[in-house]
Amino acid sequence: MSIQQPEARVPTDIELVKGAAGGEREAFARLLSRHYDRLFALAWRLTGSRAEAEDLAQDICLALPDKLPSFDGRAAFSTWLYRVAVNAAHDRRRQQATRRKAAEGWEAWEQDRHRRNRQRDDEQRWLARAMATLSMELRDTVALSLGEGMTQAQVAEVLEVSEGTVAWRMSEVKRQLSALARGEEER
Repeated sequence: MSIQQPEARVPTDIELVKGAAGGEREAFARLLSRHYDRLFALAWRLTGSRAEAEDLAQDICLALPDKLPSFDGRAAFSTWLYRVAVNAAHDRRRQQATRRKAAEGWEAWEQDRHRRNRQRDDEQRWLARAMATLSMELRDTVALSLGEGMTQAQVAEVLEVSEGTVAWRMSEVKRQLSALARGEEER
């Protein structure tokens, strides 16, 4: 005659949730064991990527202990868990979109900065070439006036010329540089 052992009662999801919400590790482990495969499958369908699904499922599992007290039992635990997963997927997508927009904004700013630097470098090279076409007297006048920020009176004193000569030289520099620029545009 064999003695039959009474079958061990399997706790319901609601019992496991109550225990896990109360800090029972074994209840939490059993709950995850029971639902993890379906959670992961949903995460994969929501993300379309195994790596993303693994990250999402892990994030959900890590957040679950704090979320369990909000489970009220009106729906099946699996339904509630799916809602948690969908919300987590939406949050992840929003975060990725924000990061992507920030990266695109940074990229646009960086490209614009490079463009401005190239433009400034091009302008400086043009100015250096244009200045080389000027006579020595005109270059000296520009170097002191614009380069050193001296007044016409100061430039006149350094070069030992009249202020009127300094004014004429600066006017001549503008005329020659404008003519040079127009000539390059016409080519």
